[in-house]
Amino acid sequence: MQKRKLGKSGLEVSAIGFGCMGLSYGYGPATDRGEAIKLIRAAYERGVTFFDTAEAYGPFVNEEVVGEALEPIRHQVVIATKFGFQDGDSTKPPDSRPERIRQVADAALKRLRTDVIDLFYQHRVDPEVPMEDVAGTVKELVGAGKIRHFGLSEAGVASIRTAHAVLPVTALQSEYSLWWREPEKEILPVLEELGIGFVPFSPLGKGFLTGKIDPSATFGDKDFRRIVPRFSPEALKANQALVELLGEIAAAKGVTQAQIALAWLLAQRPWIVPIPGTTKLHRLEENLGAASVVLSGGDLEKIEQALARVHIRGDRYPAHLQARVGR
Repeated sequence: MQKRKLGKSGLEVSAIGFGCMGLSYGYGPATDRGEAIKLIRAAYERGVTFFDTAEAYGPFVNEEVVGEALEPIRHQVVIATKFGFQDGDSTKPPDSRPERIRQVADAALKRLRTDVIDLFYQHRVDPEVPMEDVAGTVKELVGAGKIRHFGLSEAGVASIRTAHAVLPVTALQSEYSLWWREPEKEILPVLEELGIGFVPFSPLGKGFLTGKIDPSATFGDKDFRRIVPRFSPEALKANQALVELLGEIAAAKGVTQAQIALAWLLAQRPWIVPIPGTTKLHRLEENLGAASVVLSGGDLEKIEQALARVHIRGDRYPAHLQARVGR
């Protein structure tokens, strides 16, 4: 697989990474631990060198699975994890107090079975803790050899600039896809200016852009999409126009809808590295195949013109979660 560098940091990773969250959290029952480990190792065997986890995924379980899976190949891969919630629980308020950041780093090192975390993200901006204190604490951890690179997730322009002035930010991780293009307005220009890489999560629209979710879809109690307005029956029905459009483009190229969605992201900037997740080997292979899909300038223009005719319905988060992003 091709490699990419996240901004000016020099951190080189596979052009497509693996978002490990769904193996343990967010989309229903956790995958069997042994099967999850096999899938993570299969991703590495197919060229993936960038693996994303967080203490909040479980909590804690996902980091343990990732740590066990990657231990034999630790020095060949880049592992990203996150701090930023009380007790590592994403249903609780943010907590980026310096003492908490230090605690999370030490605990994550043990769960990940490593002596250094390659990329340590603040999971959400904490309005109660000055960003200077957050970045300063991570800078201390870098100096101590526990962290290599600093990242932010779902942060706004002011937070990015403030953090970057204290400790260079290697990557921003936020949602970005064909059906959530908000980062194009303010975020991408700032990242380009400062030399920060971009790691889009949910690059397949939480599964919607694969074309496998229709308006009759239902989601289990443990599936996060159950509370997302964009996944209501009405919104799913309205948004089918986007999936149908992707299907037409994919058919013309002889690839899948998911591959078009990922190839489109890769074509936006050379420092963008999407991290699709899956629990299935054939989906993993399909996603990674997107790195070989070349979209010409003409292809991208056709997609842009077609998207301009599609009106996306539904918010990407319920209000209480939307309030946590863009700070």
